Amino acid sequence: YVHLDVRPETVNRYLAEACEDRRVDADYILSKLPDITDFCHTYLGIDPTKSPIPIQPTAHYGMGGIPTNLDAAVISAGTGTVVPGLYAAGEVACVSVHGANRLGTNSLTDLIVFGRKAGKAMADYARQADFVPLPADPAGPIVAEIERIRKSSGKTKPYMIRQEMQKVMMDHVSVFREAPGLQKALDTVRELKSRFQNDLAIEDRGMRFNTDLLEAWELGCMLDLAEITTLSAIERKESRGGHSREDYPKRDDVNFLVHTMAYPEKGGIRIAHDRAVDLSLGYQPAERVY
Repeated sequence: YVHLDVRPETVNRYLAEACEDRRVDADYILSKLPDITDFCHTYLGIDPTKSPIPIQPTAHYGMGGIPTNLDAAVISAGTGTVVPGLYAAGEVACVSVHGANRLGTNSLTDLIVFGRKAGKAMADYARQADFVPLPADPAGPIVAEIERIRKSSGKTKPYMIRQEMQKVMMDHVSVFREAPGLQKALDTVRELKSRFQNDLAIEDRGMRFNTDLLEAWELGCMLDLAEITTLSAIERKESRGGHSREDYPKRDDVNFLVHTMAYPEKGGIRIAHDRAVDLSLGYQPAERVY
């Protein structure tokens, strides 16, 4: 952690050094930072007007997603062709607005621009599309997985796996990365996935408002994403945007000016670099200097 000090005495010292006449008190700090002070009280049990705030970087956005074209139509794995009638938009999709690093507030482009394009494209498609036959039990695989989780009778509670996953991802797949740490994270995540599959403990087996089941389901999704993120970082032997490898500090456009694609297969996740970055609009990669 580093610490952010917004105690009145600290703020007033800086104001004095800046030759400012005004001074602030605790009520002023609380009025300007209501959300932050509430978070500190709720989650840390501290008063920011009396104690410095511990802070650290965290992941709040995933720059990957389901590959789509500019009309939000999903692109088939490996072929580059559109999957008829399937669309994705918002933060679940990756039309590659952000490249290797999303800038602040740019999620609005995902949401507003491509949300609108997706809606219009889906409406246009629906006007000329015919219904297609559905499988006899289209929800069967998902229902079976939910039931497997709901009836789990192992010894490991979801929060235990989640805490271990959070720690290893923060320690080794965070802002700065290197090969030994990434490999340790991958081994740990795979071991946690095994425990999730074979030793999960669910206390609430109810069918209504089952938050225990919901959190376990979300954990399974996060473990998949953690494995994909770590594998992708291992395979990308360069630094680019939000991906910073201490053992490969330079950008490598010769070998890695490509999208990292992850394919779930029977033997696990397969990572491939089979989709080149589209430079047809004339925007060339540039060094990140801030």
